[in-house]
Amino acid sequence: MKNTKPKIFKRFCKTMELRQDSALIDTYRKIHARGAAWPEITQGMKEVGILEMEIYLLGTRLFMIMDTEVEFDHDKAMAELGSKPRQSEWEAYVSQFQNAATEASADQKWQLMEQIYKME
Repeated sequence: MKNTKPKIFKRFCKTMELRQDSALIDTYRKIHARGAAWPEITQGMKEVGILEMEIYLLGTRLFMIMDTEVEFDHDKAMAELGSKPRQSEWEAYVSQFQNAATEASADQKWQLMEQIYKME
């Protein structure tokens, strides 16, 4: 399948901790495997301007790379995403794996990282 992401985009990197529980981490991997995420969640991300998203795991540390449309307004888009169908249900479901308050929104759990280096 051909990648259709534009050459000009915004990139956001975020991080979050999972609970120190190998069974929960294995399940978290499974619910994020290709095709396993709820389709409404992926559709909602696309609708707010997220072009691509990848999540990496090291121990309990998650690292997300999120590429968006150039005009993407992070705060506005995250608020809109939170109101999408099944988003609050998804957040409640995945909270069991995450080392964060159960009632926290995705934007409160995932912390934006500061870029300090870019190879030129």
